[in-house]
Amino acid sequence: MRDLFSRITIGHIDGIGLMSAPCQHHTAKRCYNHFMKNVSTILTHLTNQPQFKVLKRQKCYQKYLSLLGKKWQKAIAFVYVRNDTLFVAVTHPGFKMELHYNRDLLKSVLTQLSSLDSDCQMMRAEKVVVFASKYHTIIPKKDTPSTIPYYHESATGTFPLEIEDEALKERFEKTKELIHCNR
Repeated sequence: MRDLFSRITIGHIDGIGLMSAPCQHHTAKRCYNHFMKNVSTILTHLTNQPQFKVLKRQKCYQKYLSLLGKKWQKAIAFVYVRNDTLFVAVTHPGFKMELHYNRDLLKSVLTQLSSLDSDCQMMRAEKVVVFASKYHTIIPKKDTPSTIPYYHESATGTFPLEIEDEALKERFEKTKELIHCNR
């Protein structure tokens, strides 16, 4: 327990290796320490861990989709690479034939990404398979508000009550009040 406490106090948690040391540079009321790491360094370290390689792949898939045009980004639900094959899922079956004819474009963008980006070198594919998916894209669509249309009350509630039955007269009076409340 004492070892865990000492690791936490010096900032060494789960192998990240943050070192806390006294401040060495004071600029504009900020303490800069050459041992301190910023968030991007910590996240890069975590994504390089073997158990988080899925995150690195997902980041590469997002880069790949961002390199394609807006038209293709809307058409593609998701992509993944398995056994040297690029699988492209489309949102609608109508896009399947169009992307099928542009397989060379999809493959060339993937090879350029894998050759230029060192993080995405594992994304190499010899074949491209396009299929229609029932799942939709991750990009959230704008929801149209589903509200009940309210109408203005056109009745005025001014009608004479010439009824002898008291129970029925009471109900008509309540109806008049409701009409006045809804105006």
